[in-house]
Amino acid sequence: MLTVRPQQMKIFEDAALRRFEDEMVVHSRGFSPKLCEVLGEEQLRVAIRQAMARAARYGFTNRGPIRLFIEMMFLFGSDFDTDPQYLMLGKLLNASADQMQRAEQIRKEVVDYLQKVSGNDDINVRKALEALACFAPKPITFSSNDIVTGMLQEMTCTFPQKVAYIGKEALTALIQEGRNEARKYAFHTVRGEVLVIVLMYAFGHGCTDDPLYPWISRTFSDEKIIDPVARAERLERKAVTWLDHVLARYTEGERT
Repeated sequence: MLTVRPQQMKIFEDAALRRFEDEMVVHSRGFSPKLCEVLGEEQLRVAIRQAMARAARYGFTNRGPIRLFIEMMFLFGSDFDTDPQYLMLGKLLNASADQMQRAEQIRKEVVDYLQKVSGNDDINVRKALEALACFAPKPITFSSNDIVTGMLQEMTCTFPQKVAYIGKEALTALIQEGRNEARKYAFHTVRGEVLVIVLMYAFGHGCTDDPLYPWISRTFSDEKIIDPVARAERLERKAVTWLDHVLARYTEGERT
C-alpha cells in the first residue's frame, strides 16, 4: 500500500502550485504582452504570486476565478479590490455566493466597464491619454483649497466616460486618498498632490507600492533623492515617459 507522507504531499502541492504559476505567466504575457515584457519574468512572477495570495483571501481557489483575479490586476491595478474607483468589484468579491458565481458576476461587471468606459478598440482610453499628455506640461490653475473641484473637472475633461461610470463621490474619495499619500512623501505642493492623484487614477490607488509598476515605488524609496521636490519632479518625468511610450504604441496600432 502506498503511503504519502506529509513532507511528500507538500512537495506535490508546491510542484502543482509552480505549474499553475508557470501557466499564469504564459497567460499574462498573452493578456498584457507589453507590460509583461517591461516587467521581466522575475517581477511578473512577484505580481502573479501576490495576486494569487490576494485572491485566496476571497476564497478564490479554482483555476478560473484565480485567472480572472490576475486579469483584473492588470486592468485595474494590484489593489483593485480595495480601490474606491472599483467599489462594485470589491462588493462582489465579498459577497456570500460561491467563488464561481462571484467570478461570473465580476466578469460581467468588467465586460460592462470595458464596453462603457474603454470603448471599442480602447478608443476612449486613447483619447484620455492624449488629453492627459496635453494636461501634463501645463501649470496647475487651481489652489490646494480647490483641489477636489479642480481634479474632478480635469478628470471629466480628460476621461468623461470613466467619471460617468465611477461617479464623483468615489473619485472624491480617491482624490482625498491621493492627497494623503502625497503628504506621506512630503509632496506639499499642489502639483505634487495632483501627480499622485493622477497616478492613482491611471494605475489604481495602490500604485505607490504595486509590483506591476516598480518604477513608481522605486522612485518613492530612492534614498539618493533627499529633496521631496526633486523626487516629485523625477516621478513626473518618469510618468510622462511612460505616457509617451503608450501613445507611441497606439500610433503603431497596438492596444495597451
